[in-house]
Amino acid sequence: MLFSRVNASALLGLSLLAACHEPVDDMITPPAPKPVVVVANWAARADSAQAALNQSFWAPTDQYYLQNNSGKPDFNYWWQAHGLDVLLDGYQRTKVLDYITKMQQLQQGTKKKNGNTYLNTYYDDMAWQALANLRAFQVTQDQSYKATAQLLWADLKTGWNTNQGGGIAWRKNQLDYKNTPANAPVAILAARLYQLDRNPDDLAWATKIYEWQKKNLVDPTTGAVWDGINRQGDGQIDKDWRFSYNQGVFLGAGLELYRATQQSTYLDDANRTAGYVLNDSQLSPGGVLKDEGGGDGGLFKGVLVRYLALLATEPAVNAATRAKYVSFLKFNGESLYSKGTRRPQYLFNTNWTAQPGSTVDGSTQLSGVMMFEVMADLQARKLL
Repeated sequence: MLFSRVNASALLGLSLLAACHEPVDDMITPPAPKPVVVVANWAARADSAQAALNQSFWAPTDQYYLQNNSGKPDFNYWWQAHGLDVLLDGYQRTKVLDYITKMQQLQQGTKKKNGNTYLNTYYDDMAWQALANLRAFQVTQDQSYKATAQLLWADLKTGWNTNQGGGIAWRKNQLDYKNTPANAPVAILAARLYQLDRNPDDLAWATKIYEWQKKNLVDPTTGAVWDGINRQGDGQIDKDWRFSYNQGVFLGAGLELYRATQQSTYLDDANRTAGYVLNDSQLSPGGVLKDEGGGDGGLFKGVLVRYLALLATEPAVNAATRAKYVSFLKFNGESLYSKGTRRPQYLFNTNWTAQPGSTVDGSTQLSGVMMFEVMADLQARKLL
């Protein structure tokens, strides 16, 4: 009987041991680790881009932005206007007073390098200075900036004549050549002056210039903006010259006239041209704005992204359209950061899908800073 009880106990133990190793049907599989999502800090990236502009392109003695990061001293008047705009971007984002100091230095340096005057022979260049100075006044309330903008505005109006049926001339010694770079920025300026001071004469100028531009240099079907008319004295329109710059300033003019008048036609015009930018395979192949070279062309994309971002943040633009603009800007910003930026130097390429060489023009650098500041602003608005 004892043997039987022992065997019985042993058998029970073996059976229990075996049961412990039986597969369990309801075993819970631990969850896979969640991928780490890295959120881009566009404000920090904009800080780095601003620092690179200051370190590699600033002339500390003469107080202006150089031709390139290799120290070439050539002075480009209209680049300095965009330099002022970029400093305003940095100040509005950070409220760091160093930006205000640098703005004042830049304006002193620009005036000195330009023959101790802000007036220039190129109407488009003066338009950019006037726009940047007007914005500087609105941000800082420093009356000297508004005085400069008004000085330039008075001279800009002398560029209008009846050649080609109207329009602002490109430069003072070629009054029969009219182009988008002169007319659309001046229309933006006049519309913004009207919004500020409510002078009906400013609105009349904005409307007159805009209507001439739309009639002569904009494709009514696609919204594509052509560059100019009568460049070679033959009355022809440069329809093959379709730069990002031109699209940006025209949609910017439409936006500002909408804000000035609340007439939806102007906003429709701006959206039509913006849609062309997003969908044209030559202007933005693969969804990234095309390489338009160095020199003046290096600034073209920066102009476009600045005004497209203003349109994207306009409350009257519907949500679906806004999302398309933001997506396009984000795609370009991320391409520039991941492919077109040499880090840690934070130098930018004219091609936003490839690394830059060793020498970068100040115009190209300014466009990159503009792109990063646009991204930082969109992120702050929680649109990304």
